Amino acid sequence: MLSLNLPVFDAKVVNREGKPAIFDVIRRRYVALTPEEWVRQHFVHFLLNHKGYPQALMANEVQVQLNGTKKRCDTVLYRRDLTARMIVEYKAPDIEITQAVFNQITRYNMVLKVDYLVVSNGLQHYCCRMDYEKNSYTFLPDIPDYQSL
Repeated sequence: MLSLNLPVFDAKVVNREGKPAIFDVIRRRYVALTPEEWVRQHFVHFLLNHKGYPQALMANEVQVQLNGTKKRCDTVLYRRDLTARMIVEYKAPDIEITQAVFNQITRYNMVLKVDYLVVSNGLQHYCCRMDYEKNSYTFLPDIPDYQSL
């Protein structure tokens, strides 16, 4: 798989029925190894091992109901009271981060109303903090450490 702009980690990759699968520490099972999943696993390990995010407060593939349809957030970070705090959306490395990607994560946020939105294709990462009082957002220079959220 492609080298990403994220720290390397000890990926557990196996072949399942002739197709590669990678171990997801959040879901605690092997999942199909797609380019997007490669990004997800790198980013999750980055948050856990380099930014201090607690694994127990993270979930992958979180279903939300939006306008009568079921959607899935790639990763959600929760507060200790289990309200959502951050949504992370992943794209494959060859997918450009465009306004359409931000529109997608913004739609999910209409349901979850989190403090932080993060988008990554493994090469580029964007994080913004929401300000609901001013109905605006601010892009941050880096992904914040858990302690500074």
